[in-house]
Amino acid sequence: MMNSMAQYIAQGKAFLGMEFGSTRIKAVLIDQEHQVIASGSHTWENRLENGIWTYHFDEVWAGMQACYLSLTNHVREQYQTELTTLAGIGISGMMHGYIALDSENEPLAPFRTWRNTMTGEAAAALTKCFNFNVPQRWNVAHLYQSILNNEEHVSRIVTLTTLAGYVHLCLTGRKILGAGEASGVFPLDELSNYDSRMLEAFDKLIEDKMMPWKLRELLPDVLTAGEQAGVLTAQGANLLDPTGRLQAGISVCPPEGDAGTGMVATNSVAERTGNISAGTSIFAMLVLEKQLSAIYPEIDIVATPSGRPVAMVHCNNGLSELDAWVKTFGEAAELMGAHVDRSVLYDKLYQKALEGESDGGDLLACNYLSGEHITGFDKGCPLFLRMPESRFNLANFMRVQLFSILATVAIGIRLLVEKEQVGFDVLNGHGGLFKTKNVGQRMLAAAVNTPVAVLRTAGEGGAWGIALLAAYMINRRENETLEVYLASRVFSDNSAEIIMSNAIDVEGFDAYLKKYRNLLEVEKTATRALE
Repeated sequence: MMNSMAQYIAQGKAFLGMEFGSTRIKAVLIDQEHQVIASGSHTWENRLENGIWTYHFDEVWAGMQACYLSLTNHVREQYQTELTTLAGIGISGMMHGYIALDSENEPLAPFRTWRNTMTGEAAAALTKCFNFNVPQRWNVAHLYQSILNNEEHVSRIVTLTTLAGYVHLCLTGRKILGAGEASGVFPLDELSNYDSRMLEAFDKLIEDKMMPWKLRELLPDVLTAGEQAGVLTAQGANLLDPTGRLQAGISVCPPEGDAGTGMVATNSVAERTGNISAGTSIFAMLVLEKQLSAIYPEIDIVATPSGRPVAMVHCNNGLSELDAWVKTFGEAAELMGAHVDRSVLYDKLYQKALEGESDGGDLLACNYLSGEHITGFDKGCPLFLRMPESRFNLANFMRVQLFSILATVAIGIRLLVEKEQVGFDVLNGHGGLFKTKNVGQRMLAAAVNTPVAVLRTAGEGGAWGIALLAAYMINRRENETLEVYLASRVFSDNSAEIIMSNAIDVEGFDAYLKKYRNLLEVEKTATRALE
């Protein structure tokens, strides 16, 4: 006899969320109580080809299918049933980038990810033209840079979209983006439409190029959280599940970027809430009570999935450099005949950082593997420095490696607090930095001098966040906002561990950050020396 959860799944009552992250594609299945009941994953890596950080498009589909197969195998093993239909689906992916498609929805150029810093000329020109900060990562910056570079493909573009939007298009046939994702493609107005004044300004800017399109024609339509963004087509069902078991006709919510799903997954979509996601990149999302009074090149103005304005402090460089050091320590242990589980190694080394001096013992580290727009770098070169009198030991070394992950995002947050008096009551942390209990939280609390919470569900990540948006689309009551839905139906009994900042840690990080700003002069010299 089929058990109750197996019947639940077989009857198509579960929701599927899938996120295409920087290092992993993850899928989760959740029930009506928003609990994860099955999951699947697939590992992939970006590559640097011809100076472009990219993923091959065949890897998108192979990775998606492998991830979905992993999920269905979990369902089969756990519940002895097949996954054939669902209540709703949501697709998420790395925010920003550049995917240009022709009339057959075929890519015209390599996928250019958020990690690229090749659009400085275009971003600066558009910022001036719009009187609005346009970061290098945004699709419109990549488009304009391609035009400035006289790239042949631009005249043939029919659709300009993101990774999440591309997958959604192929699954549903609909050219749509969620408001949060769309806000990293082109600026939105207060009604979550593309800003008409800026659209006109862009078209006028490229008037002499004689393009056969107007920009608005290329952009996907924008939908806010709760709206239906199409259904899974027969072709899309076969693309997701080549075995043919998955049925067509399933409702799909607007596709969102990892920034939007991170806000949802941490219940950070209301005013005076904020979250920090720390993985391959690190970024802070602070929901604003009012628009900023000035333009700041360090700050992106984006939106929540429901369209509220958000100040985003996005840093390209997150945990990758620290991961390389942990791998090296693991190799050293192996050399001595000691096999240490990787997760245990991370925990031990992170915990060791708590034993370090508050300022890291006068050690310094810069984690820039790639460019970093907040501090003005087109490319990066990781550094570790010490003076002869520095206290060089493992505890201090690990502490400054963690400090280096937080330093640049702290520069952006402090700018918002000092110049715009942006307020937030608590920051919610999620991502790899916060997996080891208390450590990442304590370091972040020191960096921003604010309480830092990690929710019990923080480890579920963006795949869970987009699954929640799929559930909201189906389950929401009339006039029930996303903020109310999350607070009352998802997080009402979700306890959080909160760490308060303490004066000694704050003082120590302040001292480190002062020297870190000077270290960036050394970083400039290093990147020039390696040209």
